Amino acid sequence: MLSEKQKLTKIINLGIEISQVKDIDVLLERILLEARKLVNADAGSIYIKEVDKLKFSYTQNDTLQKRLPSGKKLIYATFSIPINNQSISGYVANNGTMLNIPDAYKLRSGLPYSFNKSYDDLSGYRTQSMLTFPLKTNRGDTVGVLQLINGKDARGKAVPFSKKDEPLIMHFANTAAVAIERAQLTRAMILRTIKMAELRDPKETGAHVNRVASYAVTIYEHWAASHGVSREEIDKNRDVLRMSAMLHDVGKVAISDTILKKPARFTPEEYEIMKGHTYMGARLFTDLYSEFDEAASVVALNHHERWDGGGYPGHINPYDGSTVPGFGDASGKPRGKKGVETPLFGRVVSVADVYDALCSRRVYKEPWDEARVLENLKEASGTQFDPEMADAFFSSLDAVHSISERYPDY
Repeated sequence: MLSEKQKLTKIINLGIEISQVKDIDVLLERILLEARKLVNADAGSIYIKEVDKLKFSYTQNDTLQKRLPSGKKLIYATFSIPINNQSISGYVANNGTMLNIPDAYKLRSGLPYSFNKSYDDLSGYRTQSMLTFPLKTNRGDTVGVLQLINGKDARGKAVPFSKKDEPLIMHFANTAAVAIERAQLTRAMILRTIKMAELRDPKETGAHVNRVASYAVTIYEHWAASHGVSREEIDKNRDVLRMSAMLHDVGKVAISDTILKKPARFTPEEYEIMKGHTYMGARLFTDLYSEFDEAASVVALNHHERWDGGGYPGHINPYDGSTVPGFGDASGKPRGKKGVETPLFGRVVSVADVYDALCSRRVYKEPWDEARVLENLKEASGTQFDPEMADAFFSSLDAVHSISERYPDY
């Protein structure tokens, strides 16, 4: 258990750390985790305000997590609740005040809000203490709600949250709200870039890129954990990978509409032109100002390479499209990157992108059924895909399916 002084010091340091997280999804998970650590909460959820509703965005639960096999993550559905006084989270968002409830099953009569025990009934979990507070910016705007569940004593028994922790957690909430607002702006800028690409290519939708990015992070996280990568390194890479994966096909803005919007398969000549979207996209990020720029360039350039060397664009200079000296074939064209010549992020996004493409409708095909998609990916392991990334994908299928439901096509 941390002392009050240790908690205050940790909050100050956490403010610095979370301000460096750029992706909103990675940030929300981190905020929820750190808030739980501050008050030793067994579980918690985070909601983000969207107009007049709260979107249930992430949940964590140590008790339920322990019931899962090693390496598996909790699967949950996203939903929205109205911002009004009827629910606990809705009340907190509506009034901008904190609620510290010793036992959710023993609320006194006459309160405007009530506890919904349907999740407890479904999961077999017993919610007791709840600490629910608004995430408010320095201007007083509420951007979301953080709900911590079941404070634990030194023996792991559920106990009420301490009143002494309330000022500390509110200080953390204010810092977190500012970081969320900043990350939302970053996400909005990326999605505007995607919308620009969508004007050229209707397949490049926000749902598609969010799915590919989320799949990529899930695949990478499973692979990294099985290879002993530190938690700190995983978290850092998740942040830049998710944002860069969203922009994997941004280079399509440089491709002619006659090719990009063709309602049929490409001719060989058109396909050669289409391949240029890889280095055109990488070229947008060749001025490296951050790790994100470097990752976005790597993903855009490499997500169509193959494990067996038969992909594209191969060993190419994205500045001018020329072959890298010493890496050309007999005709001087760039040789495809083979095996680990393709950078890690490119190998990850390759699996995520192909899975989503096969599952999606295209002008030249209907979506494949799940069994056919999975069989195709299994057969392509070791030829098209890095076999370790394919294994990580199949080990994460439950999470992949949850992501697909979270970002449906409309």
